[in-house]
Amino acid sequence: MTAETEPSNRGPLDGLVVADLSRVLAGPYASMLLADLGATVIKVEGPAGDDTRTWMPPERNGVATYYLSINRNKRSIVLDFSRPDDIALVHELFRRADVVIENFKPGGLTKFGLDYESAREINPRLVYLSISGFGTAEGAWLPGYDLVVQAVSGLMSLTGEPDGPAYRAGISVFDVMTGLHGMVGVLAALNQRQETGEGQHVEVNLLSSAMSGLVNHTGGYAAAGVIPTRMGNAHPSVYPYQPMPTKDRDVIIAAANDRQFGALCEVLGIPEVAHDERFRLNADRTANREQLHPVLLERLATWSADDLFIALNRAGVPCGPINSIADGVALAERLGLQPRVTVGEGDRAVDLIRNPITFSAAAARYTAPPPDLGEHTDEVRAWLSAPDRRDL
Repeated sequence: MTAETEPSNRGPLDGLVVADLSRVLAGPYASMLLADLGATVIKVEGPAGDDTRTWMPPERNGVATYYLSINRNKRSIVLDFSRPDDIALVHELFRRADVVIENFKPGGLTKFGLDYESAREINPRLVYLSISGFGTAEGAWLPGYDLVVQAVSGLMSLTGEPDGPAYRAGISVFDVMTGLHGMVGVLAALNQRQETGEGQHVEVNLLSSAMSGLVNHTGGYAAAGVIPTRMGNAHPSVYPYQPMPTKDRDVIIAAANDRQFGALCEVLGIPEVAHDERFRLNADRTANREQLHPVLLERLATWSADDLFIALNRAGVPCGPINSIADGVALAERLGLQPRVTVGEGDRAVDLIRNPITFSAAAARYTAPPPDLGEHTDEVRAWLSAPDRRDL
């Protein structure tokens, strides 16, 4: 690596000011990623604080780890929107900010003069991100919760065994997805602002993110009218692409093309199966999976999961054991991905999961632990009250 390409201590978003009026998950996740990349994020909380501060267990030193997971590198100020003086401070924050992030119910900020139209009068350069559950048209009145969207989007109709109940995903998948979509929208709008000098309103919602995030399933319905159903851990279009048992525990085998299937058969000592007309092409294997499945099970029963993991990956066949979260973090550490970072010092130090983006000429930062409620209220109030201070 040359001197020109060595990462600097400067984040790629240094100098960007974000007014974060969001709470719970989608908005705070997006704002944390922006903060990791150098943005100054002011987390505006009501007197009761972000709901996730009390979402426990698990907890660490009395603070919910849910909250800790998505709020590092931010400053917290408590403002009461029922107080005119506090509304005036939010207006001043809007005047100094580059980005606003909010996930109030659509229209909920209008009565405070904090909606987009009011904000753009204060600062025409603002990029204003609104996150909702179901958009601002007929669905504006519906509360947006990830679990509900997993249900109504169709995701849960795909999750679980064919003859069993529907299941939700193990995480709030559409909250995370919507936060990422929101971050992409913000960065795109900031780029356009460089050309036009004007900000704009960026809107994302959980259901639209679900429609996009269900990719091949919603795509298959839109393009061909196919309605997928639950298949357990099986894949509708590829086989084998699912958990498979070994002599000690299950592994995932993902033979997604004909070459990989041939390599799988070589490792298992049944090369002739790859040339069987019933199994030679992916479409054949998918159609005839009932005949192929017992053939593979017989050979897999002679392998341990750990040995098969090594052998198949060396042969170019994606394979991995079904780990616990602890095992997954340990694997990332063994692979040199450095998944954990320590944020803060002394009694405030906490281990968190690092930002997943790596830059060749910049670096993510981990300078401040998730703030206590109102921890920076005095500091931020003083900054907003000083007309000649741009930087916090």
